[in-house]
Amino acid sequence: MSSSDDEGGEEYLFKIVIIGDSAVGKSNLLSRYARNEFNLHSKATIGVEFQTQVMDIDGKEVKAQIWDTAGQERFRAVTSAYYRGAVGALIVYDISRRSTFDSVGRWLDELKTHSDTTVAMMLVGNKCDLENIRDVSVEDGTSLAEAEGLFFMETSALDSTNVKRAFEIVIREIYNNVSRKVLNSDTYKAELSVNRVSLVNNGGSKQSEGYLSCCSR
Repeated sequence: MSSSDDEGGEEYLFKIVIIGDSAVGKSNLLSRYARNEFNLHSKATIGVEFQTQVMDIDGKEVKAQIWDTAGQERFRAVTSAYYRGAVGALIVYDISRRSTFDSVGRWLDELKTHSDTTVAMMLVGNKCDLENIRDVSVEDGTSLAEAEGLFFMETSALDSTNVKRAFEIVIREIYNNVSRKVLNSDTYKAELSVNRVSLVNNGGSKQSEGYLSCCSR
């Protein structure tokens, strides 16, 4: 793993950002994953918001600090500070709004411009519960992900479909990058702190197998 003398219980801290157009469901994806909550009438995020989740991978405690764009995307003003230090990203679009899918390229360009390291990236087609008004096909999502070298998954924050799995695939890929020395493991070893704020994910932390998935209808 990250070194030959690693002992169980060692901690890692990874920063993950969620990006995409306004109202694609970024905040609800995060709240569904972190707190198993969904707010049908959620307002645009104001101020910096992030949640810390914990997974156990190979006996290591891996913390993912997951950041939400804080509504800045409405003004196309997501700051470089938001991306700084990110080693994972979920690029989200709404399967019922083609314009949000068409924006994915811009978000990828912005991410690549501001990131200075290897980033594990997942393309997320959210709101797959809206199959009856689908505007972006699964094939379109798959093709874009393959062209850009991204993981791909369709999710529904409303009914929880694939939400946990999408985040955990990204977290595990970051950990794999550390293990393969693509990322410097010492940079991401978490400092043990007395003011740890961690929301432990209920239902276990085992990784689901398979990287390409979508809603089956």
